[in-house]
Amino acid sequence: MPAFLVELAFYLASGFPAVRKKFDALGPASLRAALLSASAVLPYLMETSRTGTFDAVHFLELTGVVLIAAFWYACVPRGLPWDLLFLGFMAAVYLSRPFDRIYGHAAPHVALGILGQLMWIRVGLMAVLSLRPLEDARFGFVPSRHEWLVGVQHYLYFLPVGAALGYWERFARFHLQTMDWWKFALLLVATFAGILWVVALAEEFFFRAFLQQVLARRLHSETFGLLAASVLFGLAHLPFRKFPNWRVAIIAGVLGLFCGLALIKARSVKASMVTHALVVTTWRMFFTT
Repeated sequence: MPAFLVELAFYLASGFPAVRKKFDALGPASLRAALLSASAVLPYLMETSRTGTFDAVHFLELTGVVLIAAFWYACVPRGLPWDLLFLGFMAAVYLSRPFDRIYGHAAPHVALGILGQLMWIRVGLMAVLSLRPLEDARFGFVPSRHEWLVGVQHYLYFLPVGAALGYWERFARFHLQTMDWWKFALLLVATFAGILWVVALAEEFFFRAFLQQVLARRLHSETFGLLAASVLFGLAHLPFRKFPNWRVAIIAGVLGLFCGLALIKARSVKASMVTHALVVTTWRMFFTT
């Protein structure tokens, strides 16, 4: 619990511009990268010291990937090839799921990999926002009224397209969970919040706020940035549950188009986060695959 609370504090801090501004004022990029690295391994040391599960090999593995991510933009020149390599590295580490192994299980059925997943997301966020930096990201946790409206609008646009794709691919079937209505309502809200502030936050930041806008500016075409980021977003879902999972990749790529359009209209990643979270929540709560 202490390790989780510390990690949660670091994770939430990345979403506040005032906190990021103070972090930026601490010193040169190399110092900020070092502080970011230290904050990344601190929860691991707290958790493993209290549970007696510290492993030197796991610690070195964790430290190695953290140092690469944290010092990337403190060491390399700014440019599209380096941005693509950074995103590829971040995705490769995340998809290989090393944190379940590194953080281990403190007790049966208590997997602590979530600590590493949260850490990896916010280290990547801060590396881009503080050390790169990224213009006009408008990143944060709480969407404005306009961002909610745009996000919901593009969610509704996606629904008939997603339903047609799901039917054509035989991807999922309608399945309403059997439980008391108030339990269902609580689960619905909790599922949406978790997806909005973890899954959608991470994927929309890296694929839309970062990749889509970097490609659009470099190639002077919002259309190309939208299409390229959506294709890559779909391909990133190929390992979902099995490889290659083309059904999920196709639906994810199409969802990427609608999320990207929400970003363009609202000029904010928080709108695309809303679209993404609503779609995934609908799928998890009302369908089964």
